[in-house]
Amino acid sequence: MEVELGKIQAARSSGREMPRMGNVRAMEPRDIPAVSSMFTRIFRKREQEASAELQNYVETIFFGSPLYAPEHGSIVYDDGTGGIGSAILAIPMEFTVNGRRTVAKLLCAFMSEGKAGAVGAACLARAMRATRQDMCFSDNSSPVSADHWVAGGGVVLPIQSLDWRRSFRPFRAWGLTVGRQVRLLRSPMLSKPLALADRLLRRRRPRTKPDPVAGCTTHAIDPAAFVDLAEPMLQRFSVRPVWSRSEFDWLVTVARLNTPLGELLCREVRDESGRVIGAYLYFGKAGERATVLNVVCEAGREFAVTAQMFHALDAEGYALAVGSSQPFLMNAISRQRWLSFHHRGYFCMVTRHADLKDAAQRNDIYVGGLASESWSRLLTDF
Repeated sequence: MEVELGKIQAARSSGREMPRMGNVRAMEPRDIPAVSSMFTRIFRKREQEASAELQNYVETIFFGSPLYAPEHGSIVYDDGTGGIGSAILAIPMEFTVNGRRTVAKLLCAFMSEGKAGAVGAACLARAMRATRQDMCFSDNSSPVSADHWVAGGGVVLPIQSLDWRRSFRPFRAWGLTVGRQVRLLRSPMLSKPLALADRLLRRRRPRTKPDPVAGCTTHAIDPAAFVDLAEPMLQRFSVRPVWSRSEFDWLVTVARLNTPLGELLCREVRDESGRVIGAYLYFGKAGERATVLNVVCEAGREFAVTAQMFHALDAEGYALAVGSSQPFLMNAISRQRWLSFHHRGYFCMVTRHADLKDAAQRNDIYVGGLASESWSRLLTDF
């Protein structure tokens, strides 16, 4: 360091112009236009400036959380001339880890452009190393990013890296899934033939339909009530979201902005005595897709709650349901017919705390849904 300072002082005394040095700093509201446009160029392959709608959304989710503080939010690499060459977008989320509370960072996007961006990306990556983080995670990392997480002292959670898909009306579900790449299959003209094929299939093969659970019933509740049911059911996990009322209400509010996924809905499951044994929170797009964010249940009631959930979603008329995998639900969900698993992206985590890392590797952790990025419009829109 003394040598570097000596060179700088010598340059100043000789009158030579000094190059500006870049630095890693917290993202500020004034950076939103540059960061949003970088997101558009890198992830949407469009050269135009970011729309006002995208910029407003970036401000809402990366500066609007009640947990937001500069040290818990997004970071950028300022190249020293006012330019932003790279950025990591992050949302603070509070977790309890073996009884202590910590504000984790959910990483939503890692972006860089040009030579300055490459230098900045390396600096940002060093800032995210395990030795510097209480808890930092991402639920959709690429293979290259996953390798960087591991190199930085992190871990990959393989089960949480999977999505499950349960088809109720297989032909319609196929049309919806493939239609994302083949525009012709999104034509309303195909919906009637596909619906007819599904009716014939379900008539000839009744086991296509999920069976109800004897004695169990499903009831609609307001999504805001989900957290009250979830809190005692999540006590069995050493690592779990805190979901304070202010944070949970904010998450529900911003999740509801993701209208392409449909309406945010919630259901509770009761047993034959009327006792609530589980609940699930999901987006429902009528006649198409149910995107399940979170499922909770009493220990030992996983089979009943998930089976009743699938029966109810089928009865509501969805063509398919999708959701992120959770280790404690894998055995129950895997019993379903017409179900498959797909790799969504790597679920990665870094932490300087050995007990948190150990709990994650033992699957003694509850993450995903509202405790991840599944609700964000950045994954489905813009």
